[in-house]
Amino acid sequence: MCGRYALFRWNPAFAALPGFPVDQQPHWSLAPGASVLLLRQVEAALQLSRARWGLTPAWLSDFTRTPAQARVETLAKQPMFRDAYRLRRGVLPANGFYEWRGTARKRPYWMTGEDSLIYFAAIWEAYPVQGHTYLSAAVVTRPAANQRRPLMLDQTGMTAWLDPQTPPEALQALLAAPQPALRERPLATLVNDPMLDAPECLTPVN
Repeated sequence: MCGRYALFRWNPAFAALPGFPVDQQPHWSLAPGASVLLLRQVEAALQLSRARWGLTPAWLSDFTRTPAQARVETLAKQPMFRDAYRLRRGVLPANGFYEWRGTARKRPYWMTGEDSLIYFAAIWEAYPVQGHTYLSAAVVTRPAANQRRPLMLDQTGMTAWLDPQTPPEALQALLAAPQPALRERPLATLVNDPMLDAPECLTPVN
């Protein structure tokens, strides 16, 4: 399950997108509940916003039940996700994500794509709290062996995913599209500490 990812490096074109926070800090370990960058299409233009990782519809009363992931198999049907899937799609930019494998003692791996930035398909919701409206998001995940990995989009797929006019059949094709090859690197167990958010998260295994 995609439970941790990182965004610590970006290019000038990404930083020039509307909404890029002037105080944006690099993060080597973003976990559910964290403030993350969400890329959306707003009035036909791309816009970045900060969002809480954990989907929070306006009708939700129990804030302990805010899913960080949304499975492709139930995305279009489950009440928690279906309206956001139809109307509020976004992407979460990342440099890579972490994956733990093994049984008795799980080993962390750093997973990246061909490009320095990769884009996870996401859905988002707005929720009001004391007169303010906040954004929240969930990563769309696909099964991969015994893991669930984020659904990654290339530039063409991202354009279609973000476009509110994309027909349902095209969206379903994106959910089932082949995923890019990933590079993986075994890591030392420093990243197992959920409080660590520093370059040491990427320390390679000895």
